[in-house]
Amino acid sequence: MIESEKDSVAHDRVLAGYAREASSLTEAFEAISCETLYAPVRSYLPADRVNMLDIGAGTGRDAAWFAGQGHRVLAVEPVSEFRVAGLARHSSPSIHWLDDTLPALSNVLARDECFDFILLNAVWHHLEQTSRQTALGTLARLLKKGGFIVFSLRHGPGSASRPAFKVSPSELAASAAFFGIKKLFQTKAGSLQSGNRAVGVTWTWMVFQKV
Repeated sequence: MIESEKDSVAHDRVLAGYAREASSLTEAFEAISCETLYAPVRSYLPADRVNMLDIGAGTGRDAAWFAGQGHRVLAVEPVSEFRVAGLARHSSPSIHWLDDTLPALSNVLARDECFDFILLNAVWHHLEQTSRQTALGTLARLLKKGGFIVFSLRHGPGSASRPAFKVSPSELAASAAFFGIKKLFQTKAGSLQSGNRAVGVTWTWMVFQKV
């Protein structure tokens, strides 16, 4: 569930903003190379075939990249325009699409399965502070013991149509530890999109493991 009326309004604004700009954003997302994007955490990406959860899967660019390496991917995306684009561009028997959203992920939980690897790329900054603790509890339920989570945290201004809230790597690490999810790695990276670089957007990549 959404934690408060304020959170619900922000959540709805984010989804509506993505829906309005889905056509242009689809092209921008698809232009990004996964090899380049995930270079900061390359050594932590799964080598053996795993059961993956891609939260905020967007157009399915990343899900398709991982599926192409033999992984099974549950691609969770609440914006129908992105799901339609993803199904059209990245049809694969190794990708299953699902309409769901943080912090509750009730549709994912209803499947009664756990995952070896969870990906949250460019998602966390869209959650209000009050929703993040709930989200981490959900993620802890979905992650197998010994499994990994990769976050990318956005720093800098967000789009006017899609609220972005301040994120703190140290705060995320402390909150995750409460749920038995230990930080293994953290590094900074620049934005791959020229428009974001121009306004000073940077990213922190973090890798966690459930102990």
